[in-house]
Amino acid sequence: METKTLDNVFVNIIISTQYQVLQDPSRMFDAFYKLTDSKGQIRSYIFDVVRSTVPRIKLDDVFTSKEEIAMEVKNMLAKSMEEFGYNIISTLVTDIAPDPKVKNAMNEINAAQRQRVAAKDRAEAEKIMVVKAAEADAESKYLSGTGMARQRQAIINGLRDSVVNFQKEVDGISSKDVMEMMMMTQYFDTMKEVGTQGGNSTIFVPSGPAAVADASAAIRAGLMQGNAAVAAMQR
Repeated sequence: METKTLDNVFVNIIISTQYQVLQDPSRMFDAFYKLTDSKGQIRSYIFDVVRSTVPRIKLDDVFTSKEEIAMEVKNMLAKSMEEFGYNIISTLVTDIAPDPKVKNAMNEINAAQRQRVAAKDRAEAEKIMVVKAAEADAESKYLSGTGMARQRQAIINGLRDSVVNFQKEVDGISSKDVMEMMMMTQYFDTMKEVGTQGGNSTIFVPSGPAAVADASAAIRAGLMQGNAAVAAMQR
């Protein structure tokens, strides 16, 4: 049968009813003589109940209210048909079929909702990936900076220990003289390394003693700035 829901959608509802004549001679008489068309009478009652029940329910709720609709139909039939000698065994709503266009619209609505949820999940996943990548980059840079600072601190400590030990062993020499001598040694070691190792590119470096003194002064100034920065961080 066709009926209308609360949100003005027409649906076809198929209802199956099982019934039997009451096993009593007097009731059998009622069932045979009081009704000329028992099936038509039962069908009319079903139509009446369904058309008074479904219009109070929205389309989406009709599918979840099948049991309630069937129970209401059965109760109404049992009260009405008992007078005519019939017992209603069970009533089932076997199918609910809205118009095909309505079905397609419902499917499109559901698909759109799922696509919206999927798009939101994809955006959240991309956001997490971007945030994690930024956090990893920041952590990497922090660790790299920490490692570089420790390396420079170790170099400074090593040079300081070398200067102090040299001054203890040799009298009458200043820390400046020790640093310049260490720089000269490093300079010649570097020149030896460049000259003896294969596959090195050609380089041009100042070769005069004044250039070594300038490099020594520049490194000494850098070390002093490094010491000042470390002391400021420790404070």
